[in-house]
Amino acid sequence: MSALETLQWQDWSSVLVVVAHPDDPEYGLSAAVKEWTDAGIEVSYLLLTHGEAGIQGLDPAETGPLRAAEQQAACEQVGVKNLTILDHPDSMLVYNLELRKDIAREIRIRKPNAVVVTNFEVEAYGGLNQADHRVAGLAGIDGTRDAANPWAQPELLAEGHQPWGADVIIIAGHPQPTHTMELSKESVDAGVASLQAHKEYLAALPDHPKPEEFIPAALSIEGGYAAGFRVFGR
Repeated sequence: MSALETLQWQDWSSVLVVVAHPDDPEYGLSAAVKEWTDAGIEVSYLLLTHGEAGIQGLDPAETGPLRAAEQQAACEQVGVKNLTILDHPDSMLVYNLELRKDIAREIRIRKPNAVVVTNFEVEAYGGLNQADHRVAGLAGIDGTRDAANPWAQPELLAEGHQPWGADVIIIAGHPQPTHTMELSKESVDAGVASLQAHKEYLAALPDHPKPEEFIPAALSIEGGYAAGFRVFGR
């Protein structure tokens, strides 16, 4: 594999992270988010569902608000001030034009330099990727393109949302990264705290590895820490 390029993010003013569920940004990505917010970049999260189907034995009507509150607490650990959660159904997320339009709308509102999605390969994270993750990643990419195209999603123009083209699309958690980004220990610690904020969710997963153990290990490189990303121009 060729040497990774260094991600050039210092001139950004805004980033939008698009994921399916609460906790999805917290598996290494949130440490990079902390670097960005500490540098004065506005980072916004768009969650497509409330994660209401994510805790076995707890009614979705209770789970959704609980997980939204945990995600808000996680955001506070890494400096994210803008959290939007849509009402698409957890574990039944469907790729369609409506989902793409919802993502394109948020992009036109937030005007990010970079849109970040997470790995949407069928095989991911040592097993088979969850269905919502696959849908969210593809819809995030296509919604980014819709946001830049004045002839796509015409309803958004009628709502007053002008086209916006992000500079790059970034895939976090991809097994074949093209770019790397150095992380401070403080940012890694904040990333750990952001995952720990999902207390009830993690308590329902007794076999889940401890955040303070596997997050630093996953981000560790010789002499420090770094996050890897696969980066594309839109």
